[in-house]
Amino acid sequence: MANIKHTKNELKAQREALKRFQRYLPTLQLKKQQLQLEVRQLELQLETKRTAEAHDQAELAKWVRLFAEPVEWANWLTVREIRIGHGNIAGVAIPLLDGVDFEHQLPDLFATPAWLDDGVEMLERRIGRRLELQVLEEQMRQLAAELRTTSQRVNLFEKVKIPEAREHIRVIRIFLGDQMTAGVARSKMAKAKAREQESAT
Repeated sequence: MANIKHTKNELKAQREALKRFQRYLPTLQLKKQQLQLEVRQLELQLETKRTAEAHDQAELAKWVRLFAEPVEWANWLTVREIRIGHGNIAGVAIPLLDGVDFEHQLPDLFATPAWLDDGVEMLERRIGRRLELQVLEEQMRQLAAELRTTSQRVNLFEKVKIPEAREHIRVIRIFLGDQMTAGVARSKMAKAKAREQESAT
């Protein structure tokens, strides 16, 4: 236990600290619940996106031989802009994918393979999904880190700070009570001695 002064001022300070901890704890617990809910929802979103990416990968496997043909994809599809916004979940700033803008060039139908349009569409979808996954994974990383910190704070308040403040209050009250009792006893003894001296004279 930390060294504390056994004074009325310290008792008052400990009581105020206890009130402060008890007032702040429900807010932390609510934040922890919100973060847990958001993390679960993000896990579901990530699982859905990964399943969709695996499906795209399976589809792409059918195209692998075609993609082996020499085609300059940059001539037909380029990413013009990736728009990243910012959101806030339970006080945590997170990135949001606002969109991806692609630039398409119309292929010469006579000079390019017949499957090029479908290949470009597949690449666009894969790039979009990959960016969505990256943003969701970053959201998950930030929310999980905040959840860890918040859980540690909840545990600190519940298991350390509040019990410690209660124990300090108990010890100080016992000490002050003993001091008061000792003072009363000294006072009675002093009065008794004073009476004895009076009666002796």
